[in-house]
Amino acid sequence: MATKKKEKWLKFRHRVVRNLACALLTPYTRIKYGLKTEKFKEQGDRQYLIVLNHTTPFDQFFVGMSFKGPIYYLATEDIFSKGFVSTLIRYLVAPIPIKKQTTDIAAVLNCLRVAREGGTICIAPEGNRSYSGKTEYMSPTIASLAKRLKLPVAIYRIEGGYGAQPRWSDVVRKGKVRAYVSKVIEPEAMAAMSEDELFKEIESGLFVNEAVADATFRHKKRAEYLERAVYVCPYCGLSEFESKNEKCHCKKCGRTVIYGEDKTISGEGFEFPFKFVNDWYEYQKDFVNALDTREHCVSPLFVDSADMSEVIVYKNKKDLMKGCEMKLYGDRIAINEGTENAKIFPFDTVTAVSVLGRNKLNVYFENRVYQFKGSKSFNALKYVNIYYRHKNITKGDENGKFLGL
Repeated sequence: MATKKKEKWLKFRHRVVRNLACALLTPYTRIKYGLKTEKFKEQGDRQYLIVLNHTTPFDQFFVGMSFKGPIYYLATEDIFSKGFVSTLIRYLVAPIPIKKQTTDIAAVLNCLRVAREGGTICIAPEGNRSYSGKTEYMSPTIASLAKRLKLPVAIYRIEGGYGAQPRWSDVVRKGKVRAYVSKVIEPEAMAAMSEDELFKEIESGLFVNEAVADATFRHKKRAEYLERAVYVCPYCGLSEFESKNEKCHCKKCGRTVIYGEDKTISGEGFEFPFKFVNDWYEYQKDFVNALDTREHCVSPLFVDSADMSEVIVYKNKKDLMKGCEMKLYGDRIAINEGTENAKIFPFDTVTAVSVLGRNKLNVYFENRVYQFKGSKSFNALKYVNIYYRHKNITKGDENGKFLGL
């Protein structure tokens, strides 16, 4: 019996969709983000591996405005688990699926397949948008992938994206964003590098630190939902925050900070110890890395309310419970504890915890993916950080600094 020929990943319609999307979205994106994109004039007819620092939900459109032709983006499984919407996205642009927080061999094989067919591939090595304005942790596996693909690597920098729309915010501020190819690493140069050398080249090329008062980004709601990023108060430790317009205050001590148009933060009527969100974020990480999670297994560190669903990977989502009570302990997440529909996620057997979008939480447990979506103020980041702190301790790496992002 003849073997059925594998269908091609690249389709002519992807080029048509790309051209239509650029025509429709370019004016909107430039106005909305104050965006200046630079055309990559050296592209010619070559295919590339594009790597970019991840700053806004519109990053893929920034890239599309700089390059000609269709681009095949790596996208997390959440994009592919929305039923009909996912089917439509696959048909129109065929992104390459990758499982968040895991080593996904299938994603690598699909990248090789797209490259063989002549496609340009784009990936954000951080895998996460920055909460702080500084480029997040990148997995060194990007260097291994680049060497296997043997494509020229275009380093695509986005500057001002955090100022325009921090990950924790729902609004886009009026300001200026620049997006451009800063460097190309040719296959010949890449072949002469070790994976470590190549990774450092990519990492340094993509590093952006927006914790500087170098521009103005205006919006009256510029501090709203900062509580998605911060959960440690420098005065009272683990806490909860509430924000409105340009202000955010700690629910425990009542102190209020003001988020300025130049990205600085200041205390209202007192001297706040941090000048930028990144300073606060780094303090928060140090605070968590000094916690002994084994001392927080009796009383919960935090209690939240969220809707719980199961992600049927690459298919859809199934609602499980509405408004369930979530308790974060030093060694587990407990759902509706003490009731007949209780569910416990022990960190010793959970394989990963990740944040999606602004504040959705995914918990990977027993070969299933559970997703939690709370209120707009829900802080999913603390669950990720506490989980990875616990994992560092239990594997004997109490000085480990990586907290999941």
